[in-house]
Amino acid sequence: MNNTTSTERYFLFALIILVMGLTVAIFFPFISMIILAAAFSVVLGPVYSWIKHRVTKGIAWLASLMTVLLFLIVMCIPLFFIGTVVFDQAQDAYRYITENGHSASELVQKLDTSINKAMPNGFTFNTEAKIQELGTFLSNNMTKFFTGTFNSILMFILMVMTLFYLLKDGKYWKRSIVSITPLSEEHITEIFSKLESAVNRILRGSFLIAIIQGLLVSVGFSIFGIPNPALWGVVAGIASFIPTFGTSIVSVPAMIYLFFNGFQAQALGLLIWSVVIIGLVDNALSPYFISKNTEISSLFILLSILGGIALMGPIGLLIGPLVVSLLYSLVSIYRQEIVK
Repeated sequence: MNNTTSTERYFLFALIILVMGLTVAIFFPFISMIILAAAFSVVLGPVYSWIKHRVTKGIAWLASLMTVLLFLIVMCIPLFFIGTVVFDQAQDAYRYITENGHSASELVQKLDTSINKAMPNGFTFNTEAKIQELGTFLSNNMTKFFTGTFNSILMFILMVMTLFYLLKDGKYWKRSIVSITPLSEEHITEIFSKLESAVNRILRGSFLIAIIQGLLVSVGFSIFGIPNPALWGVVAGIASFIPTFGTSIVSVPAMIYLFFNGFQAQALGLLIWSVVIIGLVDNALSPYFISKNTEISSLFILLSILGGIALMGPIGLLIGPLVVSLLYSLVSIYRQEIVK
């Protein structure tokens, strides 16, 4: 009987491992979306609890729905603001070109002349050819572009739905995980607590870094003569959430604007300001805010951020530090329980 019981247990264990592997494979395409939704649910948890107890009087689904709607409103306002700014600036650029009598060919020739002056001898740059290559590339990849856009919209919708259920049923799912895990409830609670703390530090630190970078971009634009510096500072702060590119989405066009309008010294100054001052904030303060009040070194946090982005793309900004925090929690539990 004991042999049969052992065989059944081993078979059940192997079957669970197999089904878990298949489940992971099924959910893997959505792993980034799930992690992002879980992160937002941690940050929005206090808001959800307040709405649930003060507004909806304990109705969980209504509180979750109101929290998600509030989240969408807060997200859509900056996106609408960016779209309005880009549209207005595009109109201003078009008016500037037409009012100053510049044709497209004149602008291309001016661009060619400025770039080729800076090129070493023997090297030439043909702007018109590059524009044609860009047009060919865009036309050939138009299908991929629309497919990627559709997938992004779909993932966003799924993330919002996942966020709704995580807020509504998150505590129940957490208790279920605790009940099936061999670790003690105390250790599981410790792990969840450290992960929740890490998520809060990462997202809140990112918002604080965005504010600081937006202010620095605004100051830099004021110093070097870019119009509407306060406006572009806000746009740069929002753009800082985009890994790899960040505030360069705003600062690089500003440098090009200065360079081709005869302000080469100001363009160089803005380049130095962006790389040294703004870049230092991103590379130095970001790991500091994330590792603050923890025993994890800022160096490890920095490496986890860069490595996470290199491995998984933009979502690695969140996953990298979370993995390091999880490893630190598991090692701490191991030291407490095994190494005595």
